[in-house]
Amino acid sequence: MLSVLLITFPFFALVLCGYLAARRGVLPQPAIPGLNAFVLYFALPCMLYRFGASTPIAQLLDPAVAGVYLLCALAMVGGTVALTRSAHIGWNDAAFGALVAAFPNTGFMGVPLLVALLGAQSAGPAIVTIVVDMVITSSLCIALSRLDGAGTHGVGVALRNAFRGMATNPMPWSIALGALASALQLHLPGPVDKTIAMLADAASPVALFTIGAVLARSQMNQHEQVPARLYVPVALAKLLVHPLLVWAAGTAAIALGVPLAPFALTVMVLLAALPSASNVSLLAEKFGANNGRVARIILVSTALAFLSFSAAVALLT
Repeated sequence: MLSVLLITFPFFALVLCGYLAARRGVLPQPAIPGLNAFVLYFALPCMLYRFGASTPIAQLLDPAVAGVYLLCALAMVGGTVALTRSAHIGWNDAAFGALVAAFPNTGFMGVPLLVALLGAQSAGPAIVTIVVDMVITSSLCIALSRLDGAGTHGVGVALRNAFRGMATNPMPWSIALGALASALQLHLPGPVDKTIAMLADAASPVALFTIGAVLARSQMNQHEQVPARLYVPVALAKLLVHPLLVWAAGTAAIALGVPLAPFALTVMVLLAALPSASNVSLLAEKFGANNGRVARIILVSTALAFLSFSAAVALLT
């Protein structure tokens, strides 16, 4: 356990540094979108491209990983909506609560952390789960969020907006280009490859620092009180129920003869044990959900994940 903590500590310490920098005003709030844009449009796409290009195409197109992970994501979304939707929580808030319960912070935290823990071969299953979460899980939850009196037309508009957002998101395109390079055995010219490598190396530290800053900004900008019973159970479900569900589904799939590699299952379980994705807070704000609740779920899951994720790593590796 101590050896695992020695590896995971720097990752969560960088999140804490970003949080404290924003809370104490060392990092001005207007600067946070700039950091987020650098990670989203430059550093993280370069990192995902490099992992995609260096990963065998068979790992990037693994239907067993995609199927098991998608099944669990749908179960988390359906269960969270069913258990949280009430007279006080409508479709909009229930849907984004479900998204934050099912969407781990794979892009900003999971890929670099698991590569450090398990090696570069863990990038393949991780990239598959990113595609599932961005293309299917997010679109489903955005569509569900429009059911509050919106009718069928509202759902259609939500889906069009979701697909438009996916088309302008550089992460799927970088993954697709990396997969194409892997399939065709393409190699970039030396100077271009070096530039991409430098940006990719910046992705992990800047992204983790930005996560902390985004969490701090969400806390400082939310003045309404949110009862703990509305967000703590969802955070615990993210950290405990989600990985257990992936482990159970993956183990059952292997027993039934599904060609799911045990190593890929380990990667999937650890990804599910990650805290909630910080970008869900931006989506919640955009679609008018209770962002104070979503931000608190992300904050609690990130704080508790230092111990829960490390424990999961110690149990599985």
